Parts: sequence; structure tokens; C-alpha cells
Amino acid sequence: MKSPIEIPFVDLVRPHLELREELLSVFQSSLDTGRFIGGSMVENFELDFAEFCSTQHCIGVSSGTDALRFALMGAGVSPGDIVLTVPNTFIATAEAVSQAGAQVEFIDVDSRTYTMDPAKLEEYLEVQCSFDSQTGALINKKSKRAVTAIVPVHLYGQTADMDPILELAAKYELIVVEDACQAHGAQYFSKKEGRWMAAGSMGRAAAFSFYPGKNLGACGEAGAVTTNDAEITRKVRMLRDHGQTQKYYHEIEGYNGRLDSIQAGILQVKLKFLSQWNEMRRERACTYHELLAGSDDCVAIPYEPPWAKAVYHLYVIRTQDRDQLQAHLSDFGIGTGIHYPIPLHLQKAFERLGYREGDFPISENAAREVLSLPMYPQIKFESQTEVTRQVTAFFSGRTNGKVSLRVPA
Repeated sequence: MKSPIEIPFVDLVRPHLELREELLSVFQSSLDTGRFIGGSMVENFELDFAEFCSTQHCIGVSSGTDALRFALMGAGVSPGDIVLTVPNTFIATAEAVSQAGAQVEFIDVDSRTYTMDPAKLEEYLEVQCSFDSQTGALINKKSKRAVTAIVPVHLYGQTADMDPILELAAKYELIVVEDACQAHGAQYFSKKEGRWMAAGSMGRAAAFSFYPGKNLGACGEAGAVTTNDAEITRKVRMLRDHGQTQKYYHEIEGYNGRLDSIQAGILQVKLKFLSQWNEMRRERACTYHELLAGSDDCVAIPYEPPWAKAVYHLYVIRTQDRDQLQAHLSDFGIGTGIHYPIPLHLQKAFERLGYREGDFPISENAAREVLSLPMYPQIKFESQTEVTRQVTAFFSGRTNGKVSLRVPA
């Protein structure tokens, strides 16, 4: 008989109990003013989150998926265009591309960071594309479609390697829209700029999700677009609100993608604690690193390159015995997650794209081997000790701690 989950994968109760009075005051304020959509709560959060991300503008929307879709459309992606992203991500990344009317194509990931591999991006652009002699547009040789944008995904709380991606985008005149839905507060050191830069501030625009389990989570669905481009801001504001510039004056056909006032107010309360929570996540990650240090033959711990300051939305280990390890941890009351078990190019939803197993081997290997351990700011040292004790016990019980782990160099 399996034990009940005693160490949850994520704890969404404790932080809300700690902020209970402040969060209840947000609801009370909405009741007192009758402002449930738009208004000062949304505007104030937009200002504060833009400042947090070191951008000039933030536009609150109803979800991370809407944020990415509106960002792509606002940045100039047109129906029929090709947008490049990675197969090792949640389906919302690709859905947003399709919903913007474009076609998604995939670039494999780096074997250590699981984010877009700039070398593979360069190979795609050089080998599979050419410039149209008449229009100057970058065209995919096979489909004859224009390639217009790149969506690097900042995964598990760590940014993609942005300098080479942005350099290729400039060379080929491509739009870069960051999927920062898992990277609130993550930092990237740009050698080109000579400074640390915030996730969400490097591309033409970026999308954030505030799904409850995120580092900055709402009490429901919410998202935001960040950008330094005033025209993108104008377009996204229209797209989220039925194409309106003012009530009943519609310049374009838009969507119902507005951010609720209550969610904005909740996010503003939590935003004050986000930097502290992110630092706590980094400390908890260091604890895991230390506790798993003797398991190198069995488990690969997260790799944080020198150009990254991760905020550990997830703590993702890697092992060939992933499914058996997950079952073992569950038997001992330890919650885990798999992000993600089937790469997007092998999902039934994208069969039409014609990809096959073996097309993106790094993403496919990761899908078979990654496992997310419990990670949240308030996780106790004792809980982390028990998690890692059971990881070690699992491998010791199987092969005396000598398990061959195929981790690419």
C-alpha cells in the first residue's frame, strides 16, 4: 500500500496563509469599488512588474498563452509565417504560435540547459533557409513560407543563451519573443551588453504566465506581456480588449484577454516578496546540489552556466531510471513531476507537421529521463534531506549506487 503524499511537489497553501490578510484586502477593495476588470489595480501591477523586469511597458492579460499569442501578433508575426521554438516545452508555447496564425517549427535543445541550442538554430537558418532574391525575406526552402520569429523558452527558471540567439536574429532580421513563463526574475549575463539582464527584457517582447504554481502565481489564470516597444504595447492592449482603443471603437478584431482586477491585486501583493522567494529557491537548490553530490553516477543535477542566474521554478534531475525512481519516491510519500514526458514534435496535436522520432534526439532523451523534485521557497531542510535520502536509497538498493547515466557532454 502506498503512503499518502507527505512531501508535496509544490505547496500552494503556506504562502497564501502567510499573506492571508493582505490578499483578503484585495478582494475587499474590489467589492468596495466594484472594479473587477481593469482599473487601478491592473495599472499599478503593470507599472510594478515592468519595473521588476527592467522594461518600459507591461500589459496584463488573462493567461500566459494569451500573452505569447498577443506578443507574437503585436510584434508583427503574420498568418502563414514560420516561428521557431523548441520541442521541450509545454504545449502552450506552440499553441500560441498556431493561434497567431503561424506555423511552428522546432529547434533542438542544449543537452545541459534544455533550452534552445544556438548552434542548432544557426544550422537551421543556414541549411534549411535562404533569402528571397526579390523580397529579401528569409524563406524555408521546403515549405516556401517566410521565417519571421524565434521564441526561445526560458525553462525551469533559467534563461536561454540569448546573446547568440539575438545575434542570429539580427543577422537574419527575425523577431525574438521570449517565452518567460517559467522565469520570473531570472537573470542572463549578456557579454554584448556587459551586464546582467532580466528575463523578459531582451527580445522585442516577452510573455509571462502567472499560473498559480509559478514563482509569481495568481489565484487563478493570469499573464503579462513585457516590452520596450510602444507600438507593440498599443497593439497588445487592443488585442486583449476586443480591438478597442476606447469603448465601442474597434480598430481591429481582437480577443477577450483582459486581466481581472482581483488577480492583478493579488499579484501586486506577491510581487513584493518575489525577489526574496527567488533567493530562497536558489538556496534550496544549493541544498539539493550538496545533498546529491555523491550521486553523480546515478543522477545529473541541474546545470547552471556562468551566464545564468536561475530562479529554480523547478528543480529537475535526470536519470535513465526515471519512471522507477518516481514510483519509489511516491511509495515514500514524495511528490514529483515530469516536465515534459512527450516532446511537442511527437504529440498527436502536431502530427500534421510531419516530424518523426529521432528528429530532435536531445529533447527526446530528456523527455525519457527528467524528473522534477519538490521545490518551493518554504520547503524544509528536513524534507529535502528525506527526498535525497530516498533517491540515494533507490539507487543503492538496485546496483550498489553504480548506475550508468547517459548524460551528453
